[in-house]
Amino acid sequence: MSSKVLSAAVIGLDAEIVEVEADTTSGQLGTFAVVGLPDAAVSESRERVRTAINNSDFPFPKRKVVINLAPADLRKYGPSYDLPIAVSILLLKGLIMTDLDFKKAMFVGELALNGELRPIHGILPIAIKASEAGMEHLFVPKENAREAKLVKNIKVIPLDSIKQLISHLDGKETIEATKISEFNFSNQKIQFDMAHIRGQEHVKRAMEISAAGAHNMMMSGPPGSGKTLIARTMPSILPNLKLEEALEVTKIYSVSGELGASTSLVVSRPFRSPHHTASGAALVGGGAWPRPGEISLAHRGVLFLDEFGEFPRMILENLRQPLEDGVINISRAAGNLSFPAKFILVAAMNPCPCGYLGDKEKNCICSQTQVMNYKKKISGPIIDRIDIHIEVPRVKFEKLSEAAGGEKSADIKIRIEKARDIQKQRFKDVGILTNSEMSSENVKQFCQVGDDSKQLLKNAVEQMHLSARVYFRVLKLSRTIADLSKEEQIKTAHIAEALQYRPKDS
Repeated sequence: MSSKVLSAAVIGLDAEIVEVEADTTSGQLGTFAVVGLPDAAVSESRERVRTAINNSDFPFPKRKVVINLAPADLRKYGPSYDLPIAVSILLLKGLIMTDLDFKKAMFVGELALNGELRPIHGILPIAIKASEAGMEHLFVPKENAREAKLVKNIKVIPLDSIKQLISHLDGKETIEATKISEFNFSNQKIQFDMAHIRGQEHVKRAMEISAAGAHNMMMSGPPGSGKTLIARTMPSILPNLKLEEALEVTKIYSVSGELGASTSLVVSRPFRSPHHTASGAALVGGGAWPRPGEISLAHRGVLFLDEFGEFPRMILENLRQPLEDGVINISRAAGNLSFPAKFILVAAMNPCPCGYLGDKEKNCICSQTQVMNYKKKISGPIIDRIDIHIEVPRVKFEKLSEAAGGEKSADIKIRIEKARDIQKQRFKDVGILTNSEMSSENVKQFCQVGDDSKQLLKNAVEQMHLSARVYFRVLKLSRTIADLSKEEQIKTAHIAEALQYRPKDS
């Protein structure tokens, strides 16, 4: 007679139910086999489970044990199957006496050799799947319990060890279900404040527009002009995460193993800053078992690419699809997966290899060929997908020595939140959050302009040789500028300001 308990496999950012079946058959005594497309970590669970059961003072079957992970055509990886395998064996041996309905209970967790449980990655998508499947109980390692309890309509049972689990199931020791935690999205520490930036008022204005509509932005200027500091202030002016957005981000960090030991919910917007030597897989995601990359870890936050011109051109070309669609599709032998990637790209670069092209105080030492080759690293399609191009000049001494700081991030954030509220109301029936997410049809519906504005756009398209993509992006940017001004109609001044943010050689 066989036994069966339920577990789950994490596939991308989602989970699938896995049935863990155990049976004893005739064969070599003491043999322990795991079938069902397991990877090395799952296959090695045989020794962990056997030792953990013995060290927990439970007898391990002396006959051949076969564990089947179904469905058999779904690849299984990671150590999360240790606990359900152990439970299925103990259930098979008749060592668990309980009224628990195993058809409505799910088990996940890694086992230590002494029978204790260790935390696993991807517990949030597992909890979501358990809830959707009508599960009533979810048994998880103690360190994963608060994260799992983000899903409210399921009982999450935190476990320290196999022995504790059996005592709970036998009714000898009752384990309290984890309670729902309250999270504060508004009380966040600000490390970099806009008030710390001296001068650069035009760059601050561009940053405010970028944050209000989630528009991509590129800064160009000599070394030491403040590009990196300005970029790091972006999270301080972005609106607080909503619970739905926080859950999206937490799923990504949970699967990636990026959640800290004391963190169960990501409550602040991500800020990711990969080095220019990062590989394509590190940036967009991938691997033998595809995992989210930096662009997905920046979802609903900021992806800051410093030294933008130093990134290899082929790496930057990987940004085309996510910048346009807000998702990244990864195809590997293990399967085809899609990860969300709705982020604000903030790029910073020098105007040339030495960094001083166009600087009024220091001469550039680069040849024309060097400058051309440097700029060729960034293709036209990537330039088209960046809405705001701004020059960041050297700051004068008078500005640097000013005693009074600039406007605080908290004050700028209020204006941005009001602009985001306008967008939320506008797009309530469309399914998007910000102006930058509008499709061409949305632009036609929500970005109506007058005759004077149409003439200005016509002249800009002809004289600046704007592509169709840039034309629509200019309208989206104009819509954000109008929202910051609390104007229902896009005016000529809004379009004129949006056009000023196009690169000079566009």
